[in-house]
Amino acid sequence: MIKIAIQKSGRLYDDSVELLRKCGLNIDNVKGQLKARIKNYDAEVFFLRNSDIPKYLEDGVVDLAIIGENVVKEKQADVTSLIGLGFSNCRLSIATPKGIEYSGIKSLEGKKIATSYPNTLNMYLDLNNVSADLHIISGSVEIAPNIGLADAICDLVSSGSTLFKNGLVEQDIILESEAVIAANSRSMSQKSEVIDDILFRIKAVLKAKDNRYILFNIPDDKIETVSTILPVLKSPTVLPLIEKGWSSMHTVINQKDFWNVISKIKKEGAQGILVLPIENMIL
Repeated sequence: MIKIAIQKSGRLYDDSVELLRKCGLNIDNVKGQLKARIKNYDAEVFFLRNSDIPKYLEDGVVDLAIIGENVVKEKQADVTSLIGLGFSNCRLSIATPKGIEYSGIKSLEGKKIATSYPNTLNMYLDLNNVSADLHIISGSVEIAPNIGLADAICDLVSSGSTLFKNGLVEQDIILESEAVIAANSRSMSQKSEVIDDILFRIKAVLKAKDNRYILFNIPDDKIETVSTILPVLKSPTVLPLIEKGWSSMHTVINQKDFWNVISKIKKEGAQGILVLPIENMIL
């Protein structure tokens, strides 16, 4: 049996459950449970506090975990990050009160910094030969400068709106982070076949997320021209229509190229363009 840990609440929980569902792993969960069986796979899911997951993973209580890369680095756990998942993106940054002069990390020499990430911050300060007084706070770090507890903060930033509301300005970015699949090293060797299967499924889901399936009708004399426009994996599928002189073309387009490609094929006479989401994409 493979044991997978995810955060027990919050946005990372929702994204993790959805990812597992798209991988065909259906969780039989009752709210408040510590763990639940996956109905159609020999696996269990553990619902844990985010900060506890690295230790559970390092000790082998669980084999895999969906967790923020920032937590893995902060806890300095002996685990392996396998792949990035593209959600829960954030950054660990230094921020200072608006109007305070800041000319780089050296500006914080001898200053007080409030943070929930002392290990990551200390490594950054050591790297830059800066000595500062750290105040470790478990929550609401951004309020520290306003109440005179600190001269600056080091905290996670997503949109930056919380910093703005508290009169803070983002300065140095220490770490870019996203959710990752992390593994216990022993499990990677002892349960490699199952872990490889789960990673295969996850990669198929992630690949599909950035692509769209399109089909459209095109005059036969435009097939060659349109084929050069489409950024396909190999070549588009072409099927003749009952109406002579027309065919249907099917292909996959990356979302970032989508509107550019659609505009070009419309100019070449494409009609009846249908766009469909892709659940999984296996190459």
